Amino acid sequence: MQSRPVFSRRSLALLALVSLGATACQSADGSQASPTPTTLTSLAPSTLAQQATTLPSTTTTVPETTTTTTIPETTTTVPETTTTLPETTTTAAPAPAVPAADPPLKAIGTKNGDEAKRAQQRLLDLGFWLSGADGQFGLTTKQAVMAFQKYYGLDRTGKLDQPTADLLSITTSRVQAQATSGSLVEVDKDRQVLMIVHDGITVWAINAASGSGQYYLEENQKKPGTYESGRAVTPSGKFKTNRERPDGWWEGDLGKIYRPKYFNGGIAIHGSGNIPAQPASHGCVRVSVPAMDMIWDSGLIPLGTPVIVSGNDVAPTGPKPTAPPAPPPTAAPDTTVPGAPATPAPPDTTLPPVPETTVAPAPETTAAAPPA
Repeated sequence: MQSRPVFSRRSLALLALVSLGATACQSADGSQASPTPTTLTSLAPSTLAQQATTLPSTTTTVPETTTTTTIPETTTTVPETTTTLPETTTTAAPAPAVPAADPPLKAIGTKNGDEAKRAQQRLLDLGFWLSGADGQFGLTTKQAVMAFQKYYGLDRTGKLDQPTADLLSITTSRVQAQATSGSLVEVDKDRQVLMIVHDGITVWAINAASGSGQYYLEENQKKPGTYESGRAVTPSGKFKTNRERPDGWWEGDLGKIYRPKYFNGGIAIHGSGNIPAQPASHGCVRVSVPAMDMIWDSGLIPLGTPVIVSGNDVAPTGPKPTAPPAPPPTAAPDTTVPGAPATPAPPDTTLPPVPETTVAPAPETTAAAPPA
């Protein structure tokens, strides 16, 4: 009879540990093979339970660590930078020369016809405004001729006389205002010419009449019985158009004005029916009615346009008035009732003149001396 091997409790514990270690080593290799079981058939279950060594379960709790990093707020102030661009002034190139008239113009006075048409076209080419080259020597042609005469210092006749025809034939440079940049209006009181400049180019020269320089005392047209007094001057300086009246004639304090563009208080550029050779207004700048229509229609002088007035004022020739003129005598009202019979005139009760009576002097009487 074969004898069974006898294992001590210590031996059994060692065998169990070896079995567990083999299992752990196979798992560490990473292989998927199942561990080889160790069969202990000679041990009873109770004996295994008694010999088994139970390893305590160990749980390690890692405390949660929260790290909060506070980034300080950083404010960066960028200094304000102001960039000032230099003002750009555009100077217009000189206008091309106008060829001389060939043949030269004839002195036609104010006659209509082909020669008048040639003169009109030449005035337009040189920058003196008129309504068109139609051969009719009308109002705007006379105004353009006078503007040419004023600009060049000729006699201000408004007629195409010989000196005017000669100079108009040989002049090859367009009219030129003092300004060579910007858009503005120049009023030359010495020449009595208004010039319109657009983008540095003198577009037109127009016959004008500024303040007469004389003292005045006149009835206010809008307030009968009140009087306006002062000296009729157009002040020199730089102004801007600030208000306007677009339609028709308007009643001003000292007369009617046409489609005015105001630039200095009550002083305006306006149309008028009287643009003489010399200063004539109360202070406004007069141009012809067709010229004022052209200014409005072309839009060359919008609100805000600079107006530069330069030149000398005419010296007054008379004393400054101190009292309004005496009103004319008032006629007695007519009290006749229409249809009523006429009232007979009263009889003449004038006594005839008394005849002059002359008493003759008494004769001189001389008494005789008594006898001695």
